[in-house]
Amino acid sequence: MPLPMRTLALLLAFGASAVARTADADYTLVLEGHRFSPTELAVPAGTKVRLVVENKDQTPEEFESYALNREKLITSGGRAVIYVGPLAPGRYEYFGDFNPATARGWLVVKP
Repeated sequence: MPLPMRTLALLLAFGASAVARTADADYTLVLEGHRFSPTELAVPAGTKVRLVVENKDQTPEEFESYALNREKLITSGGRAVIYVGPLAPGRYEYFGDFNPATARGWLVVKP
């Protein structure tokens, strides 16, 4: 039996909104003075995350995370995109491989 047009329109709208909710979420980290800002970045669990890392320093830095299994060189004044997840709740450390004493931070994954 065919669905009424209004019911079909509602089903299509619901399906489109479900697809929109599964899209990558964007988050920005800024590296300045050999420090990441924010130091702790909260993201939702179970979501693929797109980290945009902007390096405002005059020197390159390497984003490194053993917990996230990622490393990426970011040129001076450059930016890099790093995809992670979906992740389970917890704290995932990242650091700047060239300045590990100061360039440190945590991705805090919330349920």
